[in-house]
Amino acid sequence: MEVRGLGQLLAALAAALFVRAVAGPGPALLPPADDEDSDADPEAGGEGGGVPPVTIRWARITCALKNKRGDVARFLLSNASGEAKSGRLLALMGPSGSGKTTLLNVLAGQLTASPSLHLSGFLYINGRPISEGGYKIAYVRQEDLFFSQLTVRETLSLAAELQLRRTLTPERKESYVNDLLFRLGLVNCADSIVGDAKVRGISGGEKKRLSLACELIASPSIIFADEPTTGLDAFQAEKVMETLRQLAEDGHTVICSIHQPRGSVYGKFDDIVLLSEGEVIYMGPAKEEPYHCPDHVNPAEFLADLISVDYSSAESVQSSRKRIENLIEEFSNKVAITESNSSLTNPEGSEFSPKLIQKSTTKHRRGWWRQFRLLFKRAWMQAFRDGPTNKVRARMSVASAIIFGSVFWRMGKTQTSIQDRMGLLQVTAINTAMAALTKTVGVFPKERAIVDRERAKGSYALGPYLSSKLLAEIPIGAAFPLIFGSILYPMSKLHPTFSRFAKFCGIVTVESFAASAMGLTVGAMAPTTEAAMALGPSLMTVFIVFGGYYVNPDNTPVIFRWIPKVSLIRWAFQGLCINEFKGLQFEQQHSYDIQTGEQALERFSLGGIRIADTLVAQGRILMFWYWLTYLLLKKNRPKYQRLLPPSEEDQNKQQVKEREAAPSSQHLGMRMRGSLNHAAIK
Repeated sequence: MEVRGLGQLLAALAAALFVRAVAGPGPALLPPADDEDSDADPEAGGEGGGVPPVTIRWARITCALKNKRGDVARFLLSNASGEAKSGRLLALMGPSGSGKTTLLNVLAGQLTASPSLHLSGFLYINGRPISEGGYKIAYVRQEDLFFSQLTVRETLSLAAELQLRRTLTPERKESYVNDLLFRLGLVNCADSIVGDAKVRGISGGEKKRLSLACELIASPSIIFADEPTTGLDAFQAEKVMETLRQLAEDGHTVICSIHQPRGSVYGKFDDIVLLSEGEVIYMGPAKEEPYHCPDHVNPAEFLADLISVDYSSAESVQSSRKRIENLIEEFSNKVAITESNSSLTNPEGSEFSPKLIQKSTTKHRRGWWRQFRLLFKRAWMQAFRDGPTNKVRARMSVASAIIFGSVFWRMGKTQTSIQDRMGLLQVTAINTAMAALTKTVGVFPKERAIVDRERAKGSYALGPYLSSKLLAEIPIGAAFPLIFGSILYPMSKLHPTFSRFAKFCGIVTVESFAASAMGLTVGAMAPTTEAAMALGPSLMTVFIVFGGYYVNPDNTPVIFRWIPKVSLIRWAFQGLCINEFKGLQFEQQHSYDIQTGEQALERFSLGGIRIADTLVAQGRILMFWYWLTYLLLKKNRPKYQRLLPPSEEDQNKQQVKEREAAPSSQHLGMRMRGSLNHAAIK
C-alpha cells in the first residue's frame, strides 16, 4: 500500500509540473519594443505608406563546408558582395548548386546552423551594422505549409489576430485582411479551404500568394522569397512575380532566388545577382548587364548558358570553366576597387546574430489565454473538418471491430474461452494503440514545421499551442475507440453488464490518448514524416512484446523489467483483463481447471491491482509523453548560423588583392568585354 501511495503521489507531482510548464509563460520570446508608434499601421502598410525604406549591403560573404578533419571541403559561397535597394526587385540567379538559396538564407538570417559550416562576411542595413536590428522581414519558403482545413480568409484572419496590435479594433483588422486579399488576388478563393494532398483546395499559385499574404501581416520592410515559382505553371509563375513586383513598387525591398524564368518574368526584375559555383559573376541592373544577348533570345536563358559549366565533353568543361573564371575575376576586381573607399568593410559591430534579424516582427504579444483561445479554435476546426482522415479512421474502427467480433463471436464460459478472451483483449489493446499512433505520427511532423515558423515570428508561445491542441482533439480522439468498443463488445459477448462496458471503453480511450501522446513525442523527435512513421511502430513493437500476453512479467529478464512498467499496451491489457475476468465463472471439467476469473488473472500474473491503478499508470505514461513532447519542441527550435567578421588573415589577403587589382582593372575589363562578346556570338 505504501508503494502504491508513493506512486500516486509521484504521478500527481508529475501532472502538476506538466500543467505548470504548459500553463506558464512558455519560452521567452523577443522583448517588445518600447516605441509602440514605430509599429507600422496595418492599414497604412497595406497601402504602402507604412513601410520604412531599407537598403541591404553585403560584402565578402563566405560560406564554407568543412569535413570531419576541419578542412574546407567546398565553398557554398565565396567572397559574395552586393546590394538590394528599397523599391526594387532583386533576383538571385544561377544554375543549380550555384549558391542562390544559401545567399538568400544568409541575408535573411535563415541559414540552418551546422558545426560543419563556417560563415563570415559583412552585412549592413541602411549603412548600419546588422546587429542594431530594428526592422521587419518576411521570408517565403519554397514549401507552402498551412492548416489544410482552414479557408484562406480564416488563415489570414488568425495570422492577423496573432500578429497585429491588440489595440486595433476588430473592424480595422478585418479591413486589413480584406485589403490583403484584394492586393494579392485572393478574393475569389477567400472562402475556399487551403487543402492538401488528400483534399483539393486552392491552386499552387494561390498558395504562394497566401504565403506572401501571411508574411505581409506585420508590414515587413524586406521580403525574401526562395524559388517562388517552383512547381507553378508559366501563368501562375508570372502572377506570383507580378505580385512581388507590385510589392517592390509599394516600397518593400524584395529579394528572391529564381532558377530560369521566362522572358516576361525576367523583364520584371530591377536588379540581378548572377552566381556560379558560389561566386558572384555580376551584380547590377537587370537591363544593363555587360553581356550582349542576341535578339529574340530569353535573357535568362542566355545568362544561364553563359555561367553554366558544360559537361558534354572534356574540352567543353575546360572552356566553360575558363569563361566563368574570367567573368568572376572581372567582377571581383570591380568590387575590390569599389570597396577600397567604402566603409562597408569596417568590421566593428558587424557580428550577425540571426535572432536580431527577427526583431520587431511581433511587438505586441497576446496574453496566454488569448493565444490559447485562438489556437484552440484553429485546432478544433482542423480536427473536425478533416473529413477524409476522420472517415478513414471511422471505417477502420468499424472494420476492425467487425473482424475481431466475427473471429471471437459470442464467446462462452468454457476453459478454452479463457485463451480466446486473453487474445481478444490483447489485439484490442494493440489495435487501439497502433491506430492512434500512426495517425499522429503521419500528421504532426508537417504541423510542427508550421508551428516552428510561427513561433520564430513570435506569434505565440509553446504552452498555449500544445494545450489547445491536446484539448481540441479530445472529442474526436475519443470517438473512434467508442465506435470500436460499441461494436466489438456485444459481438464477442464480453462481460454483459453496462458498468463493465463503460470501463472497457474508458480503458481503450485513455490508451488511445496515451498512444497519441507518444506519437507527438515521436513526431517532435523525428526530422521527417517518413522517419516518424518508421520510428513510431518500431517503438510500439517493443511495448507489444512486453505487453503481458507474450511474455509473463515474472519471467522478464532483469535488465528489461522496466519496460513493462512504461508499456501502455501492458497497462491497457491488464486493465481490460481485470475488467473482464473478475467475477466470471468458467465451466469446470477437471479438478485442475480454472474455475474463476480471479484464478485466471493470478495464473497470468495480472491480478493484485485494481482497474483504477491501471488507469493511473496510463495517466502517468500519458503525462510523461506530453511532458517529453513539450521539452523536445522547446529544445528543437530551429537554430541559425551566425555571420562572423572575416578573420585577420582573410582581410589581409583581400587588401593585397585590392592593391594588385587597382592598376590593371581597366585593361582587364576592356579585354574581357571583347572575349564575352565573342563567347556570346558563339
